[in-house]
Amino acid sequence: MSSLRSTQLADGFVARIPDLGLIALDGEESANFLHNQLTNDVEHLGLGEARLAGYCSPKGRLLASFLMWRSASTIYLQLPRDIQAAVQKRLSMFVLRAKTKLSDATEAPANAVVLGIGGAQAPATLQAWFDVLPARPYAKIDHALGTLIRVADAFGAPRYQWLMSAETAETALPALESKLLAGNGNAWQLSEIHAGVPQIAKATQEQFVPQMVNYELLGGVNFKKGCYPGQEIVARSQYLGKLKRRTTLVSISDLSAVAGMEVFATADPEQPCGMIVNAAPNGNGGVDALVEMKLAAIEAGSVRLGSAEGTPLTFLDMPYVLEPLDL
Repeated sequence: MSSLRSTQLADGFVARIPDLGLIALDGEESANFLHNQLTNDVEHLGLGEARLAGYCSPKGRLLASFLMWRSASTIYLQLPRDIQAAVQKRLSMFVLRAKTKLSDATEAPANAVVLGIGGAQAPATLQAWFDVLPARPYAKIDHALGTLIRVADAFGAPRYQWLMSAETAETALPALESKLLAGNGNAWQLSEIHAGVPQIAKATQEQFVPQMVNYELLGGVNFKKGCYPGQEIVARSQYLGKLKRRTTLVSISDLSAVAGMEVFATADPEQPCGMIVNAAPNGNGGVDALVEMKLAAIEAGSVRLGSAEGTPLTFLDMPYVLEPLDL
């Protein structure tokens, strides 16, 4: 399957998302336990919503980024499958006497298939199954056919994740593909990148304070909640201003560009000015990427991949304003 371009995604697409894992927490103290571990408020997480949340090291660096939501008795944390086992193990080490149990829900029958659906034609197409769609980003609907979560918009259009059983997928996926362009996991990742939503992967664990990847702009950090690992550093970064860095959207005409690769400003060629957070093929022979870098480099606009002589980065418009917190 060839890579879809952003113009095609903007029209309407459906893609299986194969590389996400799901951690389930069950038990009466699950919300309280997670509230003390993550950057966002978990205790007041409603049944009709989803939230972004980060999990930091004691130094305030992101170990994982989650999309989280709850059902009646379970809280779910969605993250890249390749770091799920390690993150789940680390969280489990801190349960101690809390009444909660962590388990791998990735292959659970109700969540066996995750579809990403987006673009201008997505809402009308989904209404064949759902009478009512989530009205705003990060709203959620629990339905007989699965869980439908609206995530951040991209290309000026809504995007959704639909978690469903394998049986539902057998009928739903062919019907969706008859109305929308069929993509793969890269198509979904490209849409995430154009929504400006970062995802911490194995290559980027412990590289970024949440604000470096715009996480507080996306609602992923609650500065009023109590303590969690790294909270003091995250709060200090917000209120005292230590880092002049943000994450922005670029295009790179080099398919080898991947998360964790460094970028260099031509004005300061000796040291990297930033790092690729996420990248996905853009259908034009290169990748589009979210890149964390110094604000000065973003403003100067002359940045290259791998070295000051590498492939140039073409800066694209972000879907939200990069407030230049005096970081």
